[in-house]
Amino acid sequence: MRYLDLTLPTPAENLALDEALLDEAEAAPQPIETLRFWEPARGIVVVGRSSTIASEVHLEACRHDGIPILRRASGGAAVVIGPGCLMYALVLSLRIRPALRVVNQAHQFVLGTLAGALKALAPEVRCRGMSDLVLGEKKFSGNSLRLKRENLVYHGTILYDFPLEWIDRYLAMPPREPDYRNGRPHREFVANLPVSSPAIREAIRAPWAPADPCTEWPRTRTEEIAAERYAM
Repeated sequence: MRYLDLTLPTPAENLALDEALLDEAEAAPQPIETLRFWEPARGIVVVGRSSTIASEVHLEACRHDGIPILRRASGGAAVVIGPGCLMYALVLSLRIRPALRVVNQAHQFVLGTLAGALKALAPEVRCRGMSDLVLGEKKFSGNSLRLKRENLVYHGTILYDFPLEWIDRYLAMPPREPDYRNGRPHREFVANLPVSSPAIREAIRAPWAPADPCTEWPRTRTEEIAAERYAM
């Protein structure tokens, strides 16, 4: 597995790189798996592939504050990200891991691995709902995936020092919620994981055992996707 700790200059490029890594893996004759981290330098709202922006996002607040709204290629509801939110992506080969073709098994496998790794830093970490990681009963990580023919990208957020008031300001209540939420508003449902970003990175790296950081990544495809899908 390759290791890529890379934050690109713009929100569009950062979202595009996750897609480009998946496309690269699809085109490769041999399996290529990648673990990537990045951290946004500014606030961004990222909606899911099928999200209805008008019902999931407080549009006036985003316009007033200059918060861009971008649509990712994977599913799930809208999220707001920014400084204090570590983003990760895993590109996994379905030739190596055929069981992950079943979406529920993909969620269980990746989130179970992440939760096991993070328990060493915060013992209360566990999986809840279909695709959440929680500390006690409060969510600190939301996740989604996109499947292609021979590979998937599984990516998500890990809040560790994030301004949680942004979630109320920029996001409406989601159209669907896990049972354990029990109707709680964002301010009562979401929390930061009280662990530093470097410590989270090291914990997550351990079970995947990636190689040393790589310097090669699909630059041209990233630029193409950013221009085609994310140009603002």
